[in-house]
Amino acid sequence: MKLFLASLLACAEIASSQIYGTPQPQVYAPSRLLQKVGINQKMGAAIPLDLTFNDESGREVQLRQYFGKPVVLALVYYQCPSLCNMVLNGIVRSVRNLDLAAGKQYQVVAVSFDPRETPSIAAAKKQTYLNQMYPDNNQRQAAANGWHFLTGSEISSKALADAVGFSFVYDSLTNQYAHSSAIMILTPGGRVARYFYGIEYPPRDVRLGLVEASNDTIGKPTDQVLLYCFHYDPTTGKYALVVMNVLRLAALITLAVLATFMIIMFRRDSRTSPHRGTT
Repeated sequence: MKLFLASLLACAEIASSQIYGTPQPQVYAPSRLLQKVGINQKMGAAIPLDLTFNDESGREVQLRQYFGKPVVLALVYYQCPSLCNMVLNGIVRSVRNLDLAAGKQYQVVAVSFDPRETPSIAAAKKQTYLNQMYPDNNQRQAAANGWHFLTGSEISSKALADAVGFSFVYDSLTNQYAHSSAIMILTPGGRVARYFYGIEYPPRDVRLGLVEASNDTIGKPTDQVLLYCFHYDPTTGKYALVVMNVLRLAALITLAVLATFMIIMFRRDSRTSPHRGTT
């Protein structure tokens, strides 16, 4: 990811030198910007739910109104030329394959960290993704209650980013932001539960993250089996198979099958064997 950002900033540097002349090396160094970009995991940290933003209609809202359910949080900016769209596209690809419904069992909240962006920009971005996900108008209207695209002041977006350990930096030369790509799963009470990195978020991982964040109030009984076999690895931001747990589960299933078979056979023998005391 840092290589991608470095290449992007380097291209901007070359273009600028062609237009304005060769810049002084000490004035602009992409590597220095990248040193300020990254994600510092803050598992269990509480985000400030009283932070105020504007929703797509321009109405002032507090973060707390989107909680009470698990939240998929994406820190982006809507006029980003590439990476932010990849993050949002990754969310779309993931939740399309979930049997959990946005708005009913979880919320998707995108927050712009560019204070220059307006609710009208957010509204256009939201409509683009709703149209992409839901061709049917009735489905689109229902899903609108589960997808939220917020804008706000630099103070609010910076406070939220700091709470989840998301660092970004503005590059005045390219008029863009350097940032990492990730989404966070937050609990219904507003605490950081999971980080998923990159631009691809496996539906299984997102589902398990939402189930765990909800304290098992959503999902199916089969999810508990998966959570027993797969544990979240914070170093990779993914759910990894726990071989020992799989072996234990397989052993229990084998014992259960054998016990069932033996019970059936004993009952069958008792029905077919001659009664004691008969001549």
